[in-house]
Amino acid sequence: MSDNRRSQVVTQGVQRTPNRAMLRAVGFEDNDFSKPIVGVANGFSTITPCNMGLGDLAQRAEAGVQQAGGMPQLFGTITISDGISMGTEGMKYSLVSREVIADSIETVCNGQSLDGVIAIGGCDKNMPGAMIAMCRLNIPAIFVYGGTIKPGHYNGEDLTVVSAFEAVGQYSAGKIGDDELLAVERNACPGAGSCGGMYTANTMSSAFEAMGMSLMYSSTMAAEDAEKADSTEKSAFALVEAIRKQILPKQILTRKAFENAIAVIMAVGGSTNSVLHLLAIANAIDVSLTIDDFETIRQRVPVLCNLKPSGRYVATDFHQAGGVPQVMKMLLSQGLLHGDALTITGETIAELLADIPETPRTDQDVIRPFDNPMYPQGHLGILKGNLATEGAVAKLTGIKKRQITGPARVFDSEEACLRAILDKQIQAGDVVVVRYEGPKGGPGMREMLAPTSAIIGAGLGDSVGLITDGRFSGGTYGMVVGHVAPEAAVGGAIALVKEGDLITIDADKNQLHLNVSDEELDTRRAAWQSRKPNYSRGVLGKYAKLVSSSSRGAVTDLGLFD
Repeated sequence: MSDNRRSQVVTQGVQRTPNRAMLRAVGFEDNDFSKPIVGVANGFSTITPCNMGLGDLAQRAEAGVQQAGGMPQLFGTITISDGISMGTEGMKYSLVSREVIADSIETVCNGQSLDGVIAIGGCDKNMPGAMIAMCRLNIPAIFVYGGTIKPGHYNGEDLTVVSAFEAVGQYSAGKIGDDELLAVERNACPGAGSCGGMYTANTMSSAFEAMGMSLMYSSTMAAEDAEKADSTEKSAFALVEAIRKQILPKQILTRKAFENAIAVIMAVGGSTNSVLHLLAIANAIDVSLTIDDFETIRQRVPVLCNLKPSGRYVATDFHQAGGVPQVMKMLLSQGLLHGDALTITGETIAELLADIPETPRTDQDVIRPFDNPMYPQGHLGILKGNLATEGAVAKLTGIKKRQITGPARVFDSEEACLRAILDKQIQAGDVVVVRYEGPKGGPGMREMLAPTSAIIGAGLGDSVGLITDGRFSGGTYGMVVGHVAPEAAVGGAIALVKEGDLITIDADKNQLHLNVSDEELDTRRAAWQSRKPNYSRGVLGKYAKLVSSSSRGAVTDLGLFD
């Protein structure tokens, strides 16, 4: 291939001989220097079950690239296990890892002048991290999801990792004993793959399929099934063809693609984290997308899927029922999807969905008919008010009490909040406030799965509200509001809340309000003083210095030279 980036570099001038010599050392032969050079970004790790199967997929990707006429070059990138680090100081590195992954893939692909990249990832931040890099690079690219974990089983119930967190809450509330707690732990995660419900990993893989950056059906395959490896090889073939045709991310990741992704996320009941990640990806590709766009799309797209955490089924059930393509075809038939959006295969969304029926099969109830949805509107609401002038994100479905006004129980860290819940200090009607856990304040915007699961486990999920400038796991549900912006660390109103203040969370009016007069807030704001950063050196120190508001995606390269 005469016009690929690296083949030009290695055949020009005095650099021709040394560059080619080094490439020969890694397996290039004479006829390979004119082939497209394809990076295989491999997130393999035994740190987490989400990524432990990626090494085998990377090998299939390598083989596929070679068979398709390209030259693969494998390199690694990192991961953090959200589930393992949850509730610890280590969780502060989770969102940071999204930026590290993006930076590492960008660095290798540009540093080595690669012609395209296939990224293979599992745990939550692998996907948005890889996509951010693809946007920055704007070379042909495709994402391969490592696959979902199969459900665990205990007492006739499907289990996921969230079951283990909720069991801790049940145990602390005296509802289960030692033996049952241990049984849930032993059975919740049976093997390789990412969290089994429609949590963040499966939400983002579904979004990327909807955006045309992954192959159809690939986002819901189980990690341990043969079809996942086969799909990986097909992805490699698709990428090499995209290099030949020069199908670039900027042609695929248009405003229409983002609207398609948001519509699918609403329809499947996806994670609150998708708001943060799609804003960050849009920033990287220079597409105008704001937090308010999610609310606009939410109001016209119903929740069609009965999936955990607030529903019944897991991702493998969703796959068997027709997966993301079935949902996309239903949305397309109702005029809620842009069928003319391009995909990595060179075909449009409408062309890829042509043979899929407009209605789901009648022998399943994972995907509901459009005229009988789980909920008539999407579940991810954007709440605003004097507590969140830039916005906050809440799951509005699956809750029995859609409006709560209660006394604030204020905690300046996740750990302090969790102790209070486990010590039975939180009562029905309380509104728990967890602050200084935002992008800068944490830093790193930890997920509050341990406190929210403890609340659910204690039987308070329908009677206690929780708001935070941190995040929530995709497995969280209940009357919870995250991503409150501006955050406490920069003087947002959440920093001004006092114990006992009345707070209103209203899911119907999309309001988050501190019931204190403007004059009193002004007085508190004048007296407020910023805190010394928790970290001033290293990765977390750099992150806290650079990171933007969560309302802008918590990115680290926003307006660096403005």
